[in-house]
Amino acid sequence: MIPSINPPGDRTIGLLAYLYGPGRREEHVDPHLVASFDGMAPDPGRDPNTTLKALQQLLDQPVQALPEHTRPAKHVWHTSVRTAPGDRMLSDEEWAEVARRIVAATGIDPGDGQSGCRWAAVRHADDHIHIVATLVCEDGTRPDDFRSGKRAQAEARLIEKELGLHQVAPGDGTAAQRPTSAERHKAERQGRERTAREELRETVRRAVAGATGDEEFFDRLAAAGLLVKKRVAPSGDLLGYKVALPDDRNKDGEPVYYPGARLAPDLSLPRIRERWSMDQPESPPAPGPMAPSAARRHAAAALSDAVLVVHHGEDAVAAAHISAAGEVLDALAKTSAAHTRHQLREAAEAFERASRSHIRAARGHDQALRQAARELVRGGPALGRGEDGAATAMAIDMLFFLITAVAHWHARKGHAQQAEAAHRAAEHLRGAYRVAAEQPLAVLHQRGRNLARPLLERQADAVRAAMPELAEQVLAEPGWPSLAATLADAEAVGHISTDLLARVAGRRELGTAESVSDVLVWRVRRMADLPADSYPEYVAAASLQRDSAVPGTVDALGAGTTNGPFRRR
Repeated sequence: MIPSINPPGDRTIGLLAYLYGPGRREEHVDPHLVASFDGMAPDPGRDPNTTLKALQQLLDQPVQALPEHTRPAKHVWHTSVRTAPGDRMLSDEEWAEVARRIVAATGIDPGDGQSGCRWAAVRHADDHIHIVATLVCEDGTRPDDFRSGKRAQAEARLIEKELGLHQVAPGDGTAAQRPTSAERHKAERQGRERTAREELRETVRRAVAGATGDEEFFDRLAAAGLLVKKRVAPSGDLLGYKVALPDDRNKDGEPVYYPGARLAPDLSLPRIRERWSMDQPESPPAPGPMAPSAARRHAAAALSDAVLVVHHGEDAVAAAHISAAGEVLDALAKTSAAHTRHQLREAAEAFERASRSHIRAARGHDQALRQAARELVRGGPALGRGEDGAATAMAIDMLFFLITAVAHWHARKGHAQQAEAAHRAAEHLRGAYRVAAEQPLAVLHQRGRNLARPLLERQADAVRAAMPELAEQVLAEPGWPSLAATLADAEAVGHISTDLLARVAGRRELGTAESVSDVLVWRVRRMADLPADSYPEYVAAASLQRDSAVPGTVDALGAGTTNGPFRRR
């Protein structure tokens, strides 16, 4: 149940006309009163003998009783209270009780003999009510409505439990500002799927990902098509910025600008600058953009190291890595192929909430992740097939494990909203991974099924020796042939399967994996420096090179002996 308190207004009659009207798209059905301050207020919705004017005059009476010069300019208090999708439909009587509890909790009408404001609750849809009040009490004083939003949220959590409704995770004040109802209605009129605020937040977030300074950041905003205004001090120092969509205009035809801090707490210019203030310049300078596949492999390595930091690092350092993980996800979504783009963008949007908490990030420790985000952006869009596609699956796989670790970290800290957001992001990553990994794993699977029986049995023995607790599960999984083929590839370039498996299995827990064999495929291929995609010609060439230098045998699938200078530890 979400109470959404709006800024105070100045026209009671205007708000009532909207609440009792048909709505902007005829969405208001049977507008009627469910409760009021005295239980006897006139209902223009169901009483043909009364009017909106009568209800407005009744509510405004304490305001009008004050001398004109002492009346508050903004005297109309308004909140909507909405149930979650999937909740049962509440009766009018239940909504009336919700309204009475919300006005009491917020100080609008505290009860217990205390002077309160006049208010009315209007229902014009199944899933929500609107409460309108005038901000002068019966005795002429102002109500104690300080922090009424937080008080309403706290009461809503209690109401949810008592009425058996979906229980919303409590917040901590670090969430980005929600779009207002006016912004939502405007987006609907313009045929937008999201509000301007939400589009701008996502675009700015992607512009930040891996940026190294003001110039690059503002260049990215301009390249994305945003209108940008900078706030400059008399000294010439840049103090802030605001952005607008070119086609989002107010009634006067002027662009509607949003300051960065109003998009999200960490998108103000000072907070953005914290990210790159500790970055070290590349040394030596990068010769040029990295290939998309190589950028993804580097990202997977950085993400792998970040899992350990989140699990075992200090809170401030972990918070920096969590924030930087959001940059990697934004960069991956920005450069993704069409078939993974939607799920990655949904994951990035969900994780945005998980990237902030009251634990202040210790910047400078997250350089590897920020560098990975920078390489992804500079490398540009990846193809959805071949080495690009397989390397994308490798990066998504590791990103899933990091974000799962983030969810657990937030849960331990009591950050309910962030933990829930991280879990949502992880589910979207599962979907993206399935699509990205399908083709490269199918190729490896077919190769594994064609392995000679002695070689297949040798790889199975290596699994049993290296990871006895999980061995039978791995060998029974559909992905086992893909892992067997990968181990054969690794042996072809000098690795020992048992040693390699022990190393990759020992680095991370595997309990959250849908398929342990799939996870091991990507870890082995990354640790053994194998192409993410399965290139038989690569394996054959490496095998022949190794065999020409070291005595031994090489079978037709590239699984040779393991002695000699090409063996890696």
